[in-house]
Amino acid sequence: MLEAREACSGATGRNAGHCRPDAFRGFTALAKIHGPEQAMKILQHEKLVLDKVIDFISTNKVDCDFDLCGTFDVCMGEDFLDYVTNAFEEFKAAGGDASPIRWMESEEARKVTRVPSALGAFEWKAASLHPAKLCQFIIRSNVKNGLQLFTHTPAVAITTVTTPNGVWQVKTPRGSILASRVVHATNAFAPTLLPLLSGKVTPCRAQAHKIIPPRPLNSTNLLTHTYSLRYQLHHFYSVIQRKVDGAIVLGTSRGMPGMSEETRREITGTTDDTKISEEIRKDGLASFERSFGLGDGGDGMGRQIGEGEEFGWTGIIGMTPDLMPFIGPVPSLHGQFVIAGFNGHGMARIFDCAPGLVKLMDGGEWSDTNMPECFQCTNERLEQLSK
Repeated sequence: MLEAREACSGATGRNAGHCRPDAFRGFTALAKIHGPEQAMKILQHEKLVLDKVIDFISTNKVDCDFDLCGTFDVCMGEDFLDYVTNAFEEFKAAGGDASPIRWMESEEARKVTRVPSALGAFEWKAASLHPAKLCQFIIRSNVKNGLQLFTHTPAVAITTVTTPNGVWQVKTPRGSILASRVVHATNAFAPTLLPLLSGKVTPCRAQAHKIIPPRPLNSTNLLTHTYSLRYQLHHFYSVIQRKVDGAIVLGTSRGMPGMSEETRREITGTTDDTKISEEIRKDGLASFERSFGLGDGGDGMGRQIGEGEEFGWTGIIGMTPDLMPFIGPVPSLHGQFVIAGFNGHGMARIFDCAPGLVKLMDGGEWSDTNMPECFQCTNERLEQLSK
């Protein structure tokens, strides 16, 4: 296992730990792209992933701050309210199981979610966790079973070596490795070594902030659920309050209206996760403050000593045109495999996609996995996305 930096130091190790399946909201958009059957499979797969995460952490007693809880989709604007209620009806009409989903009208939503301006809210099961701790547990377990881990060892090129078995040479600054099979588990960075994914997996910089909660959200007043505060389909903020220390992790919006073209250019197509956007920071903190009625939407909530924003960070996510990851054998490159392009939604998918890829590597068919067919990395899909 080659890691360009430290193990689990990319977006996964930095993110908010939101293991949150999409219960229904994405059905309408996904059905337009992939058809209603695949859209339903995608949503069912995300529910399966949460169940597998719960089982793995429980069985192995993984210390990763795991919290099985409810989650709210809070409607903050009329546009999203109209969209999501229509999506809910379309989901049910297509045979979707709505029994695990609770809808709340505005008055009930404001009381239950503690968001004074909520126009309505949906609730379903989700979880939060410390993703780096979970990944580090998995890596340590595999090292004990013989995995060789090389950190600060970026793969810079892959070339063929003429042998009877067709071996690949993976070049690094520390030397080269010969392998009959190579897995590209590099998400947004996959096109670097797989040019056929150029334009199909686009890196984008996501940004989060840690907030020391103000008095209305601390001590015995902690939030019991995770949140998606949604003004429009692509304009939203995620909120998680960690039970272990009460800290709030705020996921900012890459779809905020009025974003400057300069900021949009800075966060799209970049693999630099060392920078913070001040424009996105200010918007995120102000929106959080307004949403929970903490003030006038000013910058930061630091009215009492020790509360307010502590720090911010970024991570690179891999976006795809059809919103689905690329998984499976790499076309025309026998022995190379890919699992990449998770659109910032990997925690709701990867925990079953990785075992599914291993089944394929062991000679299994796609039907042997639980994954929707639209996840496959095929020539047909690549050609379609090139049009």
